[in-house]
Amino acid sequence: MRTLLPFCFILFLTISGVAQKKMDRIIRIFNNESVPYIQISEAIEKDSVVFLDTREIGEFEVSHLKNAVWVGYDKFDPQIVRDSIPNTNTPIVVYCSIGVRSENIGEKLQKLGYTNILNLYGGIFKWKNMDYPVFDSIGNETDKVHAYNKLWGNLLTKGEKVYD
Repeated sequence: MRTLLPFCFILFLTISGVAQKKMDRIIRIFNNESVPYIQISEAIEKDSVVFLDTREIGEFEVSHLKNAVWVGYDKFDPQIVRDSIPNTNTPIVVYCSIGVRSENIGEKLQKLGYTNILNLYGGIFKWKNMDYPVFDSIGNETDKVHAYNKLWGNLLTKGEKVYD
C-alpha cells in the first residue's frame, strides 16, 4: 500500500498537468488575445474588480465566482452591463469555462467603450482546478461546476461536473 501512494500522487500530477497543457493549447488555438489575460492569482488580489460571467444562464446557476454578474453569451445584453457598470473605466474581468467565450464578450465590451477589461485565463475551470471556491444560484459554496460538454469537461479536473 505504501508503494501505491507515491504512484497515485505522480499519476494525479501527470493527469492534472496534461489537462492544463491541453487547456493552454486550446486557448492558443481559439483566442487571439484581443482582450488581455489576467492570471487567477492576480485576479484574486485585485480590489474593486467586477467579474462578468459570460456563460449561459444554466451554467451560471450551477456555479459562478463570488458576486459575479451574469451577462451571458448567446443572449448577451449590453444593457445589463451598462446598468451594472455605468463607469466605463471600471476594472472588469470576464470569464467563461476556459476563456474563449469571454474573449468574444470582452471584445463587445471594448466596442461599447469599456477600457479596463481583462480575460480570466483558464476561466472557471482553472479557478476550480486551483481549489478556489465557486457559488451556486443562492450564494452557497458548491463543488459543482457546469462542464459545458463531455469534451470540454475533460479540462475540469476538480469538482463535480454537471451537464444539462
